[in-house]
Amino acid sequence: MPTFADTNFMPIKPLTILHTSDWHLGRRLYGRMRYDEFEAFLGWLQDAISLQKVDILIVAGDIFDTMTPSNRAQALYYEFLGKVSKSCCQHIVIVAGNHDSPTFLDAPSNVLKFLNVHVIGTACEDLNDEVMVLDDVDGTPHCIIAAVPYLRDRDVRSSSAGESAQTKDANVIKGIRAHYDEVARIAKAKQTQLIELHQHRIPIIATGHLFAAGGTTTDDDGVRELYVGSLGKISADMFDESFDYVALGHLHVPQRVGGRETIRYSGSPIAMGFGEAKQQKQVLLVQFGEIENDVSNQELASNITAESIMPQLANTVTTIEKSVEKAAKKVASQATEFMDDLFGFDEQSKNNEVTKTAATKNIPDQQDQNNQSMPKNIDTPNKILHRDDSNQMQVVSLPIPKFQKLAQVSGDLATISETIRSIDPTESIWLEVVYTGNEIVSRLKEQVNEMVENLALEVLITKNASSYNKVLNQQQISETLQDLNEEEVFERCLIAHDIPDEQKSSLRDAYDQIVYNLRHEDTQAE
Repeated sequence: MPTFADTNFMPIKPLTILHTSDWHLGRRLYGRMRYDEFEAFLGWLQDAISLQKVDILIVAGDIFDTMTPSNRAQALYYEFLGKVSKSCCQHIVIVAGNHDSPTFLDAPSNVLKFLNVHVIGTACEDLNDEVMVLDDVDGTPHCIIAAVPYLRDRDVRSSSAGESAQTKDANVIKGIRAHYDEVARIAKAKQTQLIELHQHRIPIIATGHLFAAGGTTTDDDGVRELYVGSLGKISADMFDESFDYVALGHLHVPQRVGGRETIRYSGSPIAMGFGEAKQQKQVLLVQFGEIENDVSNQELASNITAESIMPQLANTVTTIEKSVEKAAKKVASQATEFMDDLFGFDEQSKNNEVTKTAATKNIPDQQDQNNQSMPKNIDTPNKILHRDDSNQMQVVSLPIPKFQKLAQVSGDLATISETIRSIDPTESIWLEVVYTGNEIVSRLKEQVNEMVENLALEVLITKNASSYNKVLNQQQISETLQDLNEEEVFERCLIAHDIPDEQKSSLRDAYDQIVYNLRHEDTQAE
């Protein structure tokens, strides 16, 4: 791909794009409504757009958590679009994810386009409709967006009877690649025409909602396999080199794809499960041209404080006892892979000087950030993840505050009690308590509730992970239905009905197909 330095064209006009995804508006956590968090995030995002002078907002899928979002989830969505459309943000580009109803998102698209909100819910029959040229306030083309939504099975392949899993996999990947190759061809043709006309290099940005091969997830993030049999995992080389940046959604852990700095997941803005409690959530700023000025993390935080979002965030958690810290380190040592993707530098180079935006505080040590069994209010600055002077672009991580703290507490009863007692009693934290002791505990939930009595802590789920209970299958103590997903329930049924091993594979395939069809049936379509 030719760079700015290889051309005789005028410099790229300054352009700032904000990449976010996987809002999952309406999602619950163990039955608990989270609308206050969603509202706080959208308010924060609106302010961040203004402070960072964002020109284009991209939301890469899973705006809602279900295909039939509640009235309150819809109200948050439309109120946000209305407010941002009146801000400095000139365009909003939204593509559907696998949780979204394509027809529900598409329904108001003809009205929303008058607010410069561009929605692609369904993969277009004419792929020219997915490639948009977005103008600035002066009517000059600013960039080209290849707005590709989540590509459903029927969008990328035709099924035939008797197909093997390998054939389905190959056809899914072939169809996705063909789709992106075609939108890349269309985008490059438009780019060539615009360069000749305006003598400016016009960046091309692609979107996607997919599962990249090697992508990092957490156990309880709710990320679903997108195709039957875990098919359709995409490699970085599928994306044409003409794409200056690829804004992806679906995976909730912020990360690069295949080590490519310009192909990234922004991750979810709030923790979707307790496994994400320690993650520093982020949105990504993709900046082209000469950057006029950098807005520091402190400037953003000065306008959006914990107290202004949610009063219970005012206090910080006290120091955890060393014995608990030691147990947490063992868990944290397994979590460095996504931290590399989040902060953009490798473990072996963490002591090197790291480029950062105009923030005055140093980045906290990676391991120190992970070694907390309870969340802390860490003032993480904005950080440049990637800078390419030859193409006049950079990618900046903008950290998101925690609007509701989550924490995992695990161990035997003594450790759980000690950890709970070490927390500031006025701190509002939702807890997941996992008992890992060897002794049999028959009243675990009641005992844990007694530990948090008269505290601001709230236990959302108590799990008994002792091997003794698992062996005896004492599900009334160790498991509830809400702890299991559809696949786990089906596996329990296979065991309960003594299904022979030779029949399990075909039954699993049939069940997976049924679940896939249920999940992807657009209930909003006529």
